[in-house]
Amino acid sequence: MRRVWLSIIALMLATAPAAFAVDSKVTSSRADLIGAILAYRAALDRLWEFHVVAVKRASDEVQKRRELLERGIVSRRELEESERALEAAEAKMSATRHEMVVTDQSLAEAMIEPSTLPRTPGRGGPEQYEATPFFVHYRGPAHWSLADASKVQAFFVSRFGRPLPVSAFGQTPVHDRLGFDHRDALDVAVTPDSPEGTALMTFLRRSGISFMAFRGAVKGEATGAHIHIGGASRRLGAMGP
Repeated sequence: MRRVWLSIIALMLATAPAAFAVDSKVTSSRADLIGAILAYRAALDRLWEFHVVAVKRASDEVQKRRELLERGIVSRRELEESERALEAAEAKMSATRHEMVVTDQSLAEAMIEPSTLPRTPGRGGPEQYEATPFFVHYRGPAHWSLADASKVQAFFVSRFGRPLPVSAFGQTPVHDRLGFDHRDALDVAVTPDSPEGTALMTFLRRSGISFMAFRGAVKGEATGAHIHIGGASRRLGAMGP
């Protein structure tokens, strides 16, 4: 997974035209952020492997005690203890999986710098739009804050009859650890080219709401494909330990 992301990053930076050049301090900060995200994702990969082993061990223990209970060797209480241990192991695995999702999304977002988006010819005002095979970046004229999230929620529910699949609402503990400012952004776990993603992007553009849509999923490994609603996130400042 890391090799895939690094290849994408290297390709984007190597092929960026001179007009997209940004201040060296900004570039350095973004590079540091990307490096920190990749390092944290690698740590999550190792933690995930630990959870897989723990869940397998707990599952085997549950199966073993069920068989022993049928033979009258262990009590119902002992079986229930092993089942609770399995539930706890699965909950830890689920929490780590969510952190992997948010980290993948943060990596995709960190690759896009707000100042690199040029003004689109023929468009008046601040509205700007850019599309590449990897992402769609729209900067709209409307003011956005998380207080407006209910409008997006209402649209999605009315259109698809289910809640908006939010993967990150504002700042999360993962963003804190990464030093990534996500305080006024909303991440939606939909693929941009899906019916849900297409409809959502159309709604956001008609409403003038800025967004970044990423086709950054790596099947079976990374879940980076998502739509980030709000302005591009920035680094909070110096990274913590």
